[in-house]
Amino acid sequence: MTGFGGFVAAAARAGELVVQPRMGFGDPARMRAGLAATRAAGVRAVGTLTLDSFTRVGEHDSVRAAFAEGKQLNGYPIVDHPLAVTRSVLDGLLGPDFPVQVRHGSPRPQRIVAALIAAGLDATEGGPISYCLPYSRVPVEESVRAWTESTRMLAELRSTGRRPHLETFGGCMMAQLCPPALLVAISLLEAVFFRRLGVDSVSLSYAQQTHPGQDAEALRALRELAARFLPDTDWHVVVYTFMGSFPRTPGGAAALLAEAARMSVRGGAERLIVKTVAEAHRIPTVEENVDALRIAAAAAAAQPSTRTTPEDTGIAAQATAIVEAVLELDADLGAGLARAVTTGLLDVPYCLHPDNAGRTRATVDGAGRLQWTRIGGLPLRGLAETGGEPNTSGQLLQALSYLERKFDDAALERECVLT
Repeated sequence: MTGFGGFVAAAARAGELVVQPRMGFGDPARMRAGLAATRAAGVRAVGTLTLDSFTRVGEHDSVRAAFAEGKQLNGYPIVDHPLAVTRSVLDGLLGPDFPVQVRHGSPRPQRIVAALIAAGLDATEGGPISYCLPYSRVPVEESVRAWTESTRMLAELRSTGRRPHLETFGGCMMAQLCPPALLVAISLLEAVFFRRLGVDSVSLSYAQQTHPGQDAEALRALRELAARFLPDTDWHVVVYTFMGSFPRTPGGAAALLAEAARMSVRGGAERLIVKTVAEAHRIPTVEENVDALRIAAAAAAAQPSTRTTPEDTGIAAQATAIVEAVLELDADLGAGLARAVTTGLLDVPYCLHPDNAGRTRATVDGAGRLQWTRIGGLPLRGLAETGGEPNTSGQLLQALSYLERKFDDAALERECVLT
């Protein structure tokens, strides 16, 4: 096995968690320095080219205007930098022992995919639902068409001997307040979408949520569904360190990152996207990204690799019901995904995209678990309990800041004890 997926598989066989930054800089020299520092961090890591916000939405005139005015971009503009520049950024760094993935956020990624392929890259992430609903107002049908074309472009690389890799962003919808069953279902469905279009090396994402036991159950469900629905596919699971309101204290941020690493090992995930102690304040530096990689790797190495058997609260049953219902809609999974969103069969809580039905709601209960309060048109009758939902803006903000407060409070208590 070769390529991005092969690198992760080799690390898993060696008992190591692959760690990865979310790093992206507009300046080529700084981007190269970030990749070089990641490679030299002394941990099992892969590199990242995270793209800028203009490139993500196709505003290439704004990228070129920023170039002309000498303004810094918040990521790497792979479409508008000359191909020779991008190749020079990667030269001597990209290789079998250091794969690099492009991360972007675009519902229409054709130009991005063409640019990364031309630069010698073959790993990226996203999906027709997960890169459409949270980030754009592009109609879901249009996003499906764009992602169909882009996935086929990547799949064509197989004829050249390369092994393209696609990671679904479906396990990270809206970052928070989305119950795990829906995250698992969307992640699985997008991975099946990629596989049916010819990409046979995929990763399924899941974002750390508010309760470690619930996260362990979700990871187990995701692996069970992947084993069932992705035969003859090279797949692995990638965890994202919590994507909601991040702790503001250095101690709280580091502790939450370390918990994400431990949870990844306990749940059998093979790769972890890290966050840094600066996340709540600004774009992290290269050095802060490298520190985060080392914190995560150390926490993972210290965690016993024996997988736990989590309590079964119904996440697998709920996710399976959603997946099966969507797969039954249409032989063309892309058409089925679009129809599932517009009819409310896939309905993301608090998502304001015009195509999203908006009839589902969720909250964090007293034990810290994400729970449905309204299931709308999701096929979960008899499978999901619902309860009272936050009915004030204050209660909603409390739910959104649950982990931030929990880890910051613990960090401050530790500081008080030490002083």
